Amino acid sequence: MLFSSISFIYYFLPLLLIIYFIIPKKHKNKVLLLFSLLFYFLGEPKYIIILILSCLINYIIGNLIYKNKYKKVYLIIGILYNVIQLLIFKYTNFFIENINNIFNSNISYLYIIMPIGISFFTFQALGYIIDIYRIKHKPAKNIIDFMTYICLFPQLIAGPIVRYYDIEKDLISRETSYEKFSEGIKRFTIGLSKKVLIANVIGELLKNLIDVNLLSSWLKPILYTLQLYFDFSGYSDMAIGLGLMLGFRFLENFNYPLISATITEFWRRWHISLSSWFKDYIYIPLGGNRVGKLKNLRNIFIVWCLTGFWHGASRNFIIWGLYFAILLSIEKLFLKKYLDKTKIIKYLYTSVLIIISFLIFNTTKASNIIIEIKNMFLLNNIPLYSKETLYHIKSNFILIFISIISATPICKNIINKLNKTKWKKTINILEPITYVILLILCTAFLIDESFNPFLYFRF
Repeated sequence: MLFSSISFIYYFLPLLLIIYFIIPKKHKNKVLLLFSLLFYFLGEPKYIIILILSCLINYIIGNLIYKNKYKKVYLIIGILYNVIQLLIFKYTNFFIENINNIFNSNISYLYIIMPIGISFFTFQALGYIIDIYRIKHKPAKNIIDFMTYICLFPQLIAGPIVRYYDIEKDLISRETSYEKFSEGIKRFTIGLSKKVLIANVIGELLKNLIDVNLLSSWLKPILYTLQLYFDFSGYSDMAIGLGLMLGFRFLENFNYPLISATITEFWRRWHISLSSWFKDYIYIPLGGNRVGKLKNLRNIFIVWCLTGFWHGASRNFIIWGLYFAILLSIEKLFLKKYLDKTKIIKYLYTSVLIIISFLIFNTTKASNIIIEIKNMFLLNNIPLYSKETLYHIKSNFILIFISIISATPICKNIINKLNKTKWKKTINILEPITYVILLILCTAFLIDESFNPFLYFRF
């Protein structure tokens, strides 16, 4: 089930909220857990046992680490269980494919469907047991609280990756209020609008851009970058909004990454919960930047190979991770200090490299990646443009313009400035009307269209 679906918005969510707000506080986690399991069951009925088993095993291991003198042994068992589970369900056929290619063998692929959200709930479980071992954080008081944390449906299938100690107080005793609930509705509506009114429409446009020319070779990766940003940040906004409605406050996952001046800054703004997870649990334990230059570069390459691999069982994701490892290493060694002295060049440099990165991200065959990049820089014999590409640009100019503007904080900054002027009362009147209109538009689009994917389900 998608957040951006009629069944979720008008059936599942209202039913949950009605029950959630009429029951006593002491039973709220139980209701939330039941609805979270139902949410997962409706999307992936076969593998709900994997989710439940992961909760039970990690809860037991967490308690054993905290109470037992053989802490390291139980930590290793917990890490192995989670990593092996992830490798089996997400990467088995990838390994078989590569073994077949290397040894010219003919091992049959296994019929394995990746459980939805396994990359996210596995990382949350790993973070939980590692924190108990490393910082002696107390484990969850009971299995219901822990399962609610792992299975919490707003962030179960697409993040953000929430750390247990960040929401521990909310799990035990959270306060709901009109202000929090209304803030949650606004945030959910913004996320839904990003997903339905921008990402989905860009996706439809991309399906029609089939001509090969210089203009389309740049336009397609630019549009895909925008589509992925609005798709994933929209889903994160919806998750944060749902959390607020239920009394939780999740950390931000995106902070206008497409306005970054360097690749280093980009990864401080894009998928913040993932990059901070790798930083805290892989990069820093390896020594981070406290070691010599060579070891520091080694740490960067390890982290970014794992980051690429985390995104999916395909070579393009590993290439994508290595691509960022190289760029971040170059910036760290010498380039960033020169970029900081420029004004426009650093933004142009970063934008081009981000666009190329998502071309790699979206192209599964390595040979096709090379062809597409050559097309972008006129290294293949292709025309500069075509009438069809120009037609699509003219027909969708407003969409492209709105997408680019919405990927920046321009609108937010304008509203904040107007709120400090005589226009504040007008904005206060128009704001709820705007959200209602957005919700009506999203509903109309969802009823009318069949194209409503969530790109990060692949990862």
